[in-house]
Amino acid sequence: MARDDSERLAAKASRVFTKALLTDLQALEKMLRDGMIESGVSRFGCEQEMFLVNRAWTPAPVAVEVLERLGEGPFSMELARFNLEVNIEPRRIEGACFSWLEGRLNELLGQVRHAAAELDAEVCLAGILPTLAKSDLSLDNISPTDRYYALNDALTRLRGGAYRLRIEGTDELHIEHDSVMLEACNTSCQIHLQVSPDEFARMYNAAQAITGPVLAACVNSPLLFGKRLWAETRIALFQQSLDTRSSGVHLRELSPRVRFGSRWVESSVTELFQEDIADFRALLAQDIEQDPFECLDAGQVPRLDALQLHNSTVYRWNRPCYGISDGKPHLRIECRALPAGPTVRDEVANAVFWIGLTMGTVSRYGDITENIDFDDAKANFLAAARQGLNAGLCWVDQRSVSATELILDTLLPLAREGLEGRVESTDIDLYLGVIQERVELGATGSAWVARSLSCMRGQGTRAERLSALTAATVRLQWEGEPVHTWEPACVSDAGGLKQDCMRVEQYMTTQLVTVHEDELIEMVAFLMDRNQIRHIPVEDGEHRLVGLVSYRSIVRMASEGDHSETETHLPVSAIMETAPLSVTPETATLEAIDLMRKHKVSCLPVVKNDKLVGLVTERDFMPIDYQLPDDKPT
Repeated sequence: MARDDSERLAAKASRVFTKALLTDLQALEKMLRDGMIESGVSRFGCEQEMFLVNRAWTPAPVAVEVLERLGEGPFSMELARFNLEVNIEPRRIEGACFSWLEGRLNELLGQVRHAAAELDAEVCLAGILPTLAKSDLSLDNISPTDRYYALNDALTRLRGGAYRLRIEGTDELHIEHDSVMLEACNTSCQIHLQVSPDEFARMYNAAQAITGPVLAACVNSPLLFGKRLWAETRIALFQQSLDTRSSGVHLRELSPRVRFGSRWVESSVTELFQEDIADFRALLAQDIEQDPFECLDAGQVPRLDALQLHNSTVYRWNRPCYGISDGKPHLRIECRALPAGPTVRDEVANAVFWIGLTMGTVSRYGDITENIDFDDAKANFLAAARQGLNAGLCWVDQRSVSATELILDTLLPLAREGLEGRVESTDIDLYLGVIQERVELGATGSAWVARSLSCMRGQGTRAERLSALTAATVRLQWEGEPVHTWEPACVSDAGGLKQDCMRVEQYMTTQLVTVHEDELIEMVAFLMDRNQIRHIPVEDGEHRLVGLVSYRSIVRMASEGDHSETETHLPVSAIMETAPLSVTPETATLEAIDLMRKHKVSCLPVVKNDKLVGLVTERDFMPIDYQLPDDKPT
């Protein structure tokens, strides 16, 4: 089929889908007017995302095989082959419902762990896996479903260029990527709260107002690709990884597809759906077989397939949802801001805090929009993501207070107020007690990572320290005690790393000292002496590798040269090796070691897509028992 014909068919399919989307919206409006949406029932649900890791504590792309072993059940694929999701059936907010949730999550995670163990893999709950590397995010690891391929194609087409990340924290991360797979760095524990239609606006606005302070107590994702960034780096990462706005459009204000929002809801959930349909074109178009008005005329409940599909591609941190439970249509608020982990108990405590505080805020304040500006609620969310419990937040009546003080003095009692009379006191005491102790000690998941890295400073390689964080996380998750009780990770937690799972990317140096081929040789000698290094890659203006200079080549030149005026002004090109042996970030460490031995070299430049991205030396491999032969190069 010609390209023009294909594009015309795609455009027609998009128009057909858009018509179905608008029809679904009209049907929902009718259902709301006619009082058809379930009211007076409070339920919660949960979606648990997770990483799969191998015995080197790096991502294990075995999700398809794990699902085959699990068979039918509440398990599903996520974007990457190293992610899985489990969906918890809805439950009324009453009695011991939250201790039931903890037990149910543990039960289902146990099934996943058992299936993963057959593949020499393990489950890790983390907002961002510490050992995740950029090479894990190739399209080779995208889950084999049409939906995810279509999503990647649509987002890439809308962006019109590379996916870019720029996040600044203690370190700075500035990278480009070629696919939507950056989204696979994130896993969360998403909480759903069913609300009545007539209460939706007040409940949704309350959820918006309290999500920032709740997030401050729940942060656990401070690392991405080994860089120390935000307390909850997922927030910045997710927004930037799915940002379809073009940087070339000047002065226009375009909405990010991942967003907190821009205003309070005035009266109805339809305001949010209308805004999202107006702001974002349909990413995924599919045939919609069900006519919602025909369903209504037949006394049936429409699925609103088009509306639900479009809604699944707009990523509000508190997302409005339509669903059907026990044959009755309902509305939910889905909180997407809370990370997976560190333990199931921590996750349930986070959920209890968010649910209780949302309901308590409505109970205490009614319409929270009369007490806090929307811009302050949004600023609180971003401040919490960046700084966690160190954030300063603005609460009612524009009162500024530290996150710790606000949570302990005001929000925990308010969450308790929202739960009392519905939930058993033992559940309230247990899970809000976890939040209280965590905040009193300042011991969030992010704080544990920072403390662990501090304790391991100067020990092992960066790869070993990141592996130790992941290994300790998995071990402590098995034990089940909440994160505020955890001791810091130690390098020894990584154990004997399984060498056949390790890659050059985990050991290479990325903070490179490089030169251009026309630079003065004496400058190379100066840089080697100053940085105490023995090899310097030579690159061109496009960061392509063109050569390698070793300390031995400089020594040889000095011993053989006549030291004339011409000799002392030689360029680097006169002594560099012009076709150095190189590897890619994905090269197995054992293969790289074998290359070093075979070719008697002690350094390998690392190249990706023709660009120099790193350098690995014999010294980097010493921690994995690398023994050089007797005739090693000098």
